[in-house]
Amino acid sequence: MTRTDLTREADAPARRADGDIRVAVSTVIFTLRRPRGDERAAVVLPLVRRTRDPFEGQWALPGGWLDATEGLDAAASRTLAETTGLSPAYLEQLYAFGAVDRSPSRVVSIVYWALVREDETRTEPQENVDWFDAESLPDLAFDHNAIVDYALWRLRNKVGYSRIAHGLLPDVFTLAELREVYESILGRRLDPANFRRQVESSDTLIPTDDFRTGSHRPARLYRYDREVELADRGPLDIRH
Repeated sequence: MTRTDLTREADAPARRADGDIRVAVSTVIFTLRRPRGDERAAVVLPLVRRTRDPFEGQWALPGGWLDATEGLDAAASRTLAETTGLSPAYLEQLYAFGAVDRSPSRVVSIVYWALVREDETRTEPQENVDWFDAESLPDLAFDHNAIVDYALWRLRNKVGYSRIAHGLLPDVFTLAELREVYESILGRRLDPANFRRQVESSDTLIPTDDFRTGSHRPARLYRYDREVELADRGPLDIRH
C-alpha cells in the first residue's frame, strides 16, 4: 500500500464522522441512434441535468437513493422511470462504485445498465433529460464519466459472447441489421461473409420463413432463440 493509500485510509474515518454512508442506485442505459447524415448508428444514453448541489447544472446518470424497504433491482427500475420515463424489460447490475472522495458526502452507488430499442425511447420528453453520444460526453457530475466508460467496455466485451445485442433489435431482424448493431458497438466495420458464418454457427439465431423486401433482393428475417438468456447472470438465481 502506498503512502497516498495510507493517508486516504487514515482520513476515511474523519470523512465519515459527519454522517452515515448512503446508498444510491444509478443506471447507464444505451440505445442506438443514427445521427443525420451518418452512415453508422451511434451508441447514445440519456443524462439528467442536476438541479441542486453538488454539481448543480451538470449532467449526470439517472438515479436516486435506495429506499430502506426496496431491493436493488426495484430501486433501479423505479429511479430510472422517475427520472427518464424509461422502463426497460432487462436491467443488469454493472458494478458498485464507492471511492471515498467520489461525492462530498459518503455515497456508494450501485450501478445498473440496460439496452433498449430506439422506438422504446420515443416517450414523452422528461424535464432536464437529454440524449448524448456515449463517445463524446460533457464533463459529468461525480465519477459518472468513468462509470460510462466502464459500461461501454463491458458492452463491447459482452457483445462477443452473449446475445446482448438483441436488446437493441426488434423481435425479427435481418443479418445486415444485426451486423450494424455489432459495428456500432465495436466502432469498426465487420466483413459481412465472416459475420454471417459466425452468427449462423452460434446456435442463438432462428431463421424465419419471412423476408424483408425493398430496393435490394429480399433479406431473410431472423429471431433470437428465447431459450437462450439475454446475458448470463451467473450461478445466483436471485435479485439483489
